[in-house]
Amino acid sequence: MKTGKTEKCRASIRRASLFIVVAVTLSLAAESLQAQTAEEIDASVYACLGRFYNQIMGGREMVAMAEGVLVIPSVVKGGLIVGGEYGEGALRVGGKAVSYYNLASGSIGLQVGGEAKDIVILFMTEEALKQFQAGKGWEVGIDGNVALANFGGGKRVDFITMKDPIIGFVVDVKGLMADISLKGAKLTKINTK
Repeated sequence: MKTGKTEKCRASIRRASLFIVVAVTLSLAAESLQAQTAEEIDASVYACLGRFYNQIMGGREMVAMAEGVLVIPSVVKGGLIVGGEYGEGALRVGGKAVSYYNLASGSIGLQVGGEAKDIVILFMTEEALKQFQAGKGWEVGIDGNVALANFGGGKRVDFITMKDPIIGFVVDVKGLMADISLKGAKLTKINTK
């Protein structure tokens, strides 16, 4: 009899703990979900591209070859069983911001920690760029596949042999999760202030 009460008590504590974690995560996410101004996003994008060029040898040349570049700086991800990720950035065509997007994803499963990372997605063909721009929302892996380039540590990007229409880079990862996946991330066009 006592064992049954103990198990019920433990289950109640686990549910209460999960509820508290979810409530805190949602509260923190709500604060960061307030859209930035176009000027704030542009400044962050510019700084992110600087980090990208410093970390990825040949990155500047790849950006110059791309039809469009989606830059989402400082994407924040956190989780304790329930996780979420969010960031805002700009699509640049011809070196200028033409529209603004947010990246959001959620997950449930074994995960603990938090991280921040920069995401740079290069649209290497006009067709890939137009398909991205045509949709209201775009989910990685469903609406288009992104070939993740795993470079760093002074390695040079061999842009001559990379033939994928969409190439993604996850750089400047800081935190404990060390997740470089983009699978399931949803990109949505936003209006800025």
